[in-house]
Amino acid sequence: MEAPLSWRIGEVTIIRIVELESKSIGGFVLPQATPEAIADIDWLRPHFLAEDGRLLLSIHALLVETPEFRILVDTCVGNDKERTYRAWSQRSGPFLEELERCGAVPESVDIVLCTHLHVDHVGWNTRWVDGQWVATFPRARYLFGREEWEYWKDRPDDAGPVIDDSVRPIVEGGLADLVDSDHRICNEVSLAPTPGHTPGHVSVHVESAGEKAVITGDLIHHPCQMVHPEWSASVDFDQDQSRRTRTDFLAECADEPILVIGSHFSGPTAGRVVRDGRVYRLDF
Repeated sequence: MEAPLSWRIGEVTIIRIVELESKSIGGFVLPQATPEAIADIDWLRPHFLAEDGRLLLSIHALLVETPEFRILVDTCVGNDKERTYRAWSQRSGPFLEELERCGAVPESVDIVLCTHLHVDHVGWNTRWVDGQWVATFPRARYLFGREEWEYWKDRPDDAGPVIDDSVRPIVEGGLADLVDSDHRICNEVSLAPTPGHTPGHVSVHVESAGEKAVITGDLIHHPCQMVHPEWSASVDFDQDQSRRTRTDFLAECADEPILVIGSHFSGPTAGRVVRDGRVYRLDF
């Protein structure tokens, strides 16, 4: 079994924990990105496209090890949960085993951070034990954006069972801290507001010893959006805002020594944004 993909940012280590990879959801998430529309973007192959030209997307968490804290960013889909998308429903995957293979048992996680409260970013917040949903990471403080929680908490019809099985038990159990979108977690890790995909969506900035990285969350789903930043996802709450956020983000990162870690990028998952004519590409 291959070692998990990881990166070193000064004194911080970031490790990718993959739950699943898929080529079946890309067409729904980015319907504009047909095989014909992206056929001439050669650098997407082979890491970000399947052989048939469909988008490859990864669902993974990122374990951020700082000198002080062990932080888990986004918690994927989870096991044993009823979901409308059949491939995500009642899963029994080995996510926790993969996490432990990286040396992090659930009890060792200090902070769980959700960039937003969608189904594929909150699932392992909880697990089913003795007939109830309990915190998977019992010692951790769970950080949810205040604006994000305020939006979703009273919209069960929009979120389905996701909030009730993966977020509300954490809040009602007293394990959640509601934070502002520019919250600083520790010396090395802070949040930045990147709205559009959801009302309170944030990205995660890591800086240590003069080195920088950004965990994107879902401000960008696939590297093809570097060539077409105008392509907003079908699941974006505000597609115009998402486009503006993504366009500004790419311009700010372009040709800078910033490692961009895509929350749904498959393959190498991370690289630096470089200008490619009037658009951008990922240099990995």
